[in-house]
Amino acid sequence: MENFKIPYGRQNIEQDDIKAVVETLQTDFLTQGPKVKEFEDKFAQYIGAKYALAVNNATSGLHLAVLAMNLKKGNRVITTPITFAASANCVRYAQGEVWFADIDPNTYLLSLESTRKLIEGKPKGFFKGIIPVDFAGLPANLEEFRKLADEHDLWIIEDACHAPGGYFTDSKNNKQYCGNGNYADIGVFSFHPVKHIACGEGGMLTTNSKEVYNKLSLLRTHGITKENMSENHGGWFYEMQELGFNYRLTDFQSALGITQLAKNNRGVIRRNEIAQTYKNAFQGKIKFQSLPSGSYNAHHLFVIEVDNRKELYDFLKSHNIFAQIHYIPVHTLPYYKNIGYSEAELTNAEKYYSRCISLPMFPSLTDEELQYVIDKVLEFIND
Repeated sequence: MENFKIPYGRQNIEQDDIKAVVETLQTDFLTQGPKVKEFEDKFAQYIGAKYALAVNNATSGLHLAVLAMNLKKGNRVITTPITFAASANCVRYAQGEVWFADIDPNTYLLSLESTRKLIEGKPKGFFKGIIPVDFAGLPANLEEFRKLADEHDLWIIEDACHAPGGYFTDSKNNKQYCGNGNYADIGVFSFHPVKHIACGEGGMLTTNSKEVYNKLSLLRTHGITKENMSENHGGWFYEMQELGFNYRLTDFQSALGITQLAKNNRGVIRRNEIAQTYKNAFQGKIKFQSLPSGSYNAHHLFVIEVDNRKELYDFLKSHNIFAQIHYIPVHTLPYYKNIGYSEAELTNAEKYYSRCISLPMFPSLTDEELQYVIDKVLEFIND
């Protein structure tokens, strides 16, 4: 086994994926074509949202999302410090201000209580929105965040990049799938290779609002439209109505996304099997992310906490297990420290970061590889 290299994440490209891409490359469309629309329609149906819009990556998606929510210079938005930087950077792209609330020490999700304290400590209108993150694949309870947001006239963008196929159960005992738009104004997904659905690069925005969908569509393609053009104009005519961007996804990436999407349920089931095996092995010995009642974790990651994290990381690497750390708290990154975030008091987030390590988690991880990882972690812990 030690001749193998086991990464923390890995894409799973099969023959049907390759066939779909090759067939698309042989058509007339490489960029924005029929496969994009097919992917959007199938993704919206899978998630349970009315509308889906494909983009070139999730960072672009987050940028469009805050613009569709009319974020202006100086507007303030709350998010979690335990996330990839893009969850916060999108606010900065629009010249807004990021405010970080702390995480729950057991779920590692944005703390509702910490967010409420932050909001209620300021005058009404001080904040414009909240960006909860479905961290590691565990859904945030957006019903609770929606109640808080409605009390203070805030919008919600759900960063669901880790969680296609995950859900929480609401107060009416209904399963609320990540990104379905029932509680968030917009959902954002990622199709980076280590995510559930691999397109190389890519992302998807979901919403139940026709108005928001139209705004996102316009901004995705330079702010240009040909819709509702006068009959007096020729077929070449278009209007640029806003300053938009080129955030389009290609047709051949969408073809890959379609075949990958069709296998996501199978992949999430396998991810949960892997997670349960880890939990059975580590129960009572090592802390791992808790699972609230009624929630289904899509398990992009499996994170544990240990006192001597760096030593475990190095030990695993010496045995060809390439773990990862998710994430360095955003407020401690040099860019954010340099613009005044060095004094933020986020005790749970910083304690979590000092102890967290992500173990291999991907559907093609074999039982033999999984047991090898478990054995090495326990060997280290018990040494």
